[in-house]
Amino acid sequence: MKYNKLGNTSVKVSAICLGTMTYGQQNSEGEGHQQLDYAVDQGINFIDTAELYSIPPGAETYGSTETIIGSWLAKRGRRNDIVLASKIAGGGFDWVSHIREGKTRFSAYHINQALDASLNRLQTDYIDLYQLHWPERNTNYFGKLNYQQQDERELTPIEQTLRALKKQVQAGKIRYIGLSNETPWGIMQFLTLAKQYDLPVIASIQNPYSLLNRSYEIGCAEISHREGVGLLAYSPLGFGVLSGKYLNGSQPEGARMTIWPSYSRYINPQAISATQAYVDLAQKYELDPSQMALAFVNTRPFLTSNIIGATTMQQLETNIASGDVELSSELLSDIERIHQTYSNPAP
Repeated sequence: MKYNKLGNTSVKVSAICLGTMTYGQQNSEGEGHQQLDYAVDQGINFIDTAELYSIPPGAETYGSTETIIGSWLAKRGRRNDIVLASKIAGGGFDWVSHIREGKTRFSAYHINQALDASLNRLQTDYIDLYQLHWPERNTNYFGKLNYQQQDERELTPIEQTLRALKKQVQAGKIRYIGLSNETPWGIMQFLTLAKQYDLPVIASIQNPYSLLNRSYEIGCAEISHREGVGLLAYSPLGFGVLSGKYLNGSQPEGARMTIWPSYSRYINPQAISATQAYVDLAQKYELDPSQMALAFVNTRPFLTSNIIGATTMQQLETNIASGDVELSSELLSDIERIHQTYSNPAP
């Protein structure tokens, strides 16, 4: 297993991170523990979760993923062996109305509430990387296009959010901070204010990145390069689409988009055409399509860690093994040719 520095910190995290958002719905507690055991045995030391999980979000399953990880930590006693990341949910959507009465903000009050609840569920005294799950302000994330202005008078100023996070760092509840689903402007605001007022500097940015969505390269990759804020790539298989299992109208039993068809971000006609091209390319080189897609993400110089997820042990084993897959320069050139035809078909 390869390890990379988490931003400009001294912490090293595995280049493959175990995502856990299925724990509590698609995966039981026992299955979650089995995945965690296997992943750690394979050298993964980086575990990502969120108060929002499991997915899809709901009041009945809120916090269930953290609870499952917490029971694993209590049973195995391996807290010092892992780098644990979690997130505070933002507001602005009906599907978070069950979280702090739908009024959650990145204020000192809400950060303290959310963090203490996460620590309790995770059965730990600290979280290594605490992330803001999505911006409090209105901007383009979760596949949204066409930026629209809004009245921002009630939003928490970024400086106040950073000061609130600094208090939690000083209290020993979190070690480092990160962002998620952020834009280049947002990342630079957090960096600039942190340096200006001696506040915590973000260590990472967790954004979508895959063969179907390389938009991170347009504005954020240069920030990673120049500021040392690495990418934690989520949805590297585009909700499993890049495995090819949804091609030709297939709806595999138990698959996420079979159960919840509203998760359509990666299955528009352009994305399906691109997926077919990538699956054909993997077959040309006698590679598993999922492993080729993940191995591509692993090659990116701005990557800190590639967040994989799985609902079965077979999927987990295949995804982790992608870390040993080497892509030839010829194959990478073929990927670029497909990318020119289908540039970011699933933002």
